[in-house]
Amino acid sequence: MKTIFLFIDGLGLGPSDPGVNPCMDSSLHLLRFFENGKFPRDAFHDGVLVAADACLGVEGLPQSASGQTALLTGVNAAGLLGRHLPGYPNETLRSVLREHSIFKRISEAGLRAAFANAYRPLFFRLKEATRWRLSATTVATLSAGLPFFSTDGLQEGRCLYHDLTNDALIERGFDVPRITPAQAGKVLKWISDSYDFILFEYFLTDRAGHGQDMKIALREMWKLDVFVASLLDSVNPEDTLLLLASDHGNIEDLSVKTHTRNRIPVFAWGKGRERIAAEVRTIQDVTPAILRLFADPDAPGARP
Repeated sequence: MKTIFLFIDGLGLGPSDPGVNPCMDSSLHLLRFFENGKFPRDAFHDGVLVAADACLGVEGLPQSASGQTALLTGVNAAGLLGRHLPGYPNETLRSVLREHSIFKRISEAGLRAAFANAYRPLFFRLKEATRWRLSATTVATLSAGLPFFSTDGLQEGRCLYHDLTNDALIERGFDVPRITPAQAGKVLKWISDSYDFILFEYFLTDRAGHGQDMKIALREMWKLDVFVASLLDSVNPEDTLLLLASDHGNIEDLSVKTHTRNRIPVFAWGKGRERIAAEVRTIQDVTPAILRLFADPDAPGARP
């Protein structure tokens, strides 16, 4: 089987108030949902939605470093630290990622894995020790010894930039093609054909949540909605799992500038979706559920 994992930073299940929750906007086709887990099932392509806990038994607001580490390893990173950690992983969490990252586990199983995000030239000029101090997804990729995509790959459609459209690069003067979110969905499907597991990270949702600007938040949700719909139209649900999950809430409640303690949505479409629904209750469960699917893709779902 094949898995496409969309990691969407800062996306939670928020209130059913369109005045503060852009995920309630009527223009959204797929990603319209709120705190009780309802969604437009007639447009859901037979997918499942799980409301997963991001707090992991630790007081305070969930944060990026600990939440992403838990999501990408299956280890309760906040519990290990005794607190939620913002920003980039510290040495304790880097050690967890080195040992348990989903990229490393999948690669060790003899499968092909890739991080689909393109990095700007600056990244490749950094010393390796500096790279290890960057984002959880970067550390997870390093832990498996996987290559990183550069912006050169955008011309051939071998990777995606984090904004889906390349607009941010074009504004910086890069000679790259401008694409639509729908085209980005087709590109990611084409990239995934060369791998067993591929992950794409989208963090502009988290940035929009902190900005509390409804217009910007709606734009980010619309881009994601079109992107995911395009992917769903492209993948074969008989052999591919398309999974979308987050590390913590944020954009779903613009009445606050901070992250939230809201549950996060875990969407699953295609092969293994019912097992994801059966096995995922927290963000810590996502990586183990994916790994069990790869180990035995036809086994019935069950809580471990």
